[in-house]
Amino acid sequence: MCHDTTGRPPLPPIAGGAGVAGTEDLILEAADGNRLLAFAARAADPRSPGVVILPDVRGLHPFYSDLAVRFAEAGAHATAIDYFGRTAGIGDRGDDFEFMPHVRQVSTDGLRADVEAGIATLRSAGAERVFSVGFCMGGRFAFNTAAEHDLAGVVGFYGGPEGRGPDDDRAPITVAPGYRCPVLGLFGGADEGIRVEAIERFRQTLDEAGVTNEMVIYDGAPHSFFDRTFDEHREACDDAWQRVLAFVGGTTIR
Repeated sequence: MCHDTTGRPPLPPIAGGAGVAGTEDLILEAADGNRLLAFAARAADPRSPGVVILPDVRGLHPFYSDLAVRFAEAGAHATAIDYFGRTAGIGDRGDDFEFMPHVRQVSTDGLRADVEAGIATLRSAGAERVFSVGFCMGGRFAFNTAAEHDLAGVVGFYGGPEGRGPDDDRAPITVAPGYRCPVLGLFGGADEGIRVEAIERFRQTLDEAGVTNEMVIYDGAPHSFFDRTFDEHREACDDAWQRVLAFVGGTTIR
């Protein structure tokens, strides 16, 4: 999995938070009728940008509900969505939830519908500019939302850009020529699962397609470095927050 069950997102290095207008556990309905869990946090200013958060393999874990609040504090509406409504239902799940059987059943069409439902909550909150931010598996998903949704930009934390096999036609490096918005990628230089060479190939593919992009590699940082329990990677976390907030356009940061 991406994060330890006790992990939580690092606090953003903001100069005076904008405040949170409210938080809410939601059950969304996608266009195909699927019902999915979500958590929304609204920024104080209704005109704030919006962020749809795409979690790692665990789906809507408390890590991502907490992250939504952090985004709202920093001046962006945020909605974190779950992936498993079609196969696991919408009941409560504990830390012992066996997510992998459900991960294997996530479909491209179902994911697209669920992400669009999350985007709709942000539009209804007043966000005109909406971004996706994803982590690990969700980072890969977030990259590809650049080709599938009307977004102002996408952010992928340690999302693998290359294919998982010869039949993987959803690898970001394959889909990248169809991206329609800017891309920010954030990676750990010591991530054993994502080679620096793969990140550079992804960057080159985006450049050749004319897609505005920035790929950031943090030397010595592992996969899933964006976690407040990793005190040794605090500088990387702070820098990642600053880049994301500047990209999204939330509260002014130091």
